[in-house]
Amino acid sequence: MPSANIAPSMLSSDFACLAQEVERMLSLGAHSLHMDVMDGHFVPNLTLGAPIIKSLRKHTKGFLDCHLMVTHPEQWIDDFAKAGASSITFHIEATNEPKQLIEKIKQHKMRVGIALKPATGVETVIDLCDSVDMILIMTVEPGFGGQKMKPECLEKVSVLRKRFPNLDIQVDGGVDITNIEQCAKAGANVIVSGTGVFGHPDPKEAIRVMTEAVNKLQ
Repeated sequence: MPSANIAPSMLSSDFACLAQEVERMLSLGAHSLHMDVMDGHFVPNLTLGAPIIKSLRKHTKGFLDCHLMVTHPEQWIDDFAKAGASSITFHIEATNEPKQLIEKIKQHKMRVGIALKPATGVETVIDLCDSVDMILIMTVEPGFGGQKMKPECLEKVSVLRKRFPNLDIQVDGGVDITNIEQCAKAGANVIVSGTGVFGHPDPKEAIRVMTEAVNKLQ
């Protein structure tokens, strides 16, 4: 089974000192950094883009896990590759040509992930799972941080884990130390947590608890 990968969502960090926040998370035990890319169209919020990734890459060697919540993700792949993104996760709902998009990302030597909104059925990605590194199951509606997790979304995680025991399965949305065991038991090993880490009195302890829960319950 894949091991734990705790990815603090930098959307919850202090953007005024983003480079320092990235290094702080890594020093506290984070395995990667989740970068929420929103275009104000696919989702009703506007966050960061490739120029910020490019600037941030100058200050860190950390794994930058870029989640593209954008319309027409194919038009942004080159920019994010040049900026230094470590991985690109695109939404299955945002493209009619997922196979071509997967190949384009792979050509840039980046890891590939596919994300599903809560209402999107897991059957939409089953035939693509062998071609990607990760599937992201959204446990809230994408677009804003601080939402409560929708536990019913974890059924999709369970279905994927049974069929693909070695696949990285990520969950994103409302995950914290109070529900990490639910996520881990379902089969998630890549854990995105924004408020659950940054809003915790002791972020290092939050990362530790999540890591141990995943490695214990997988």
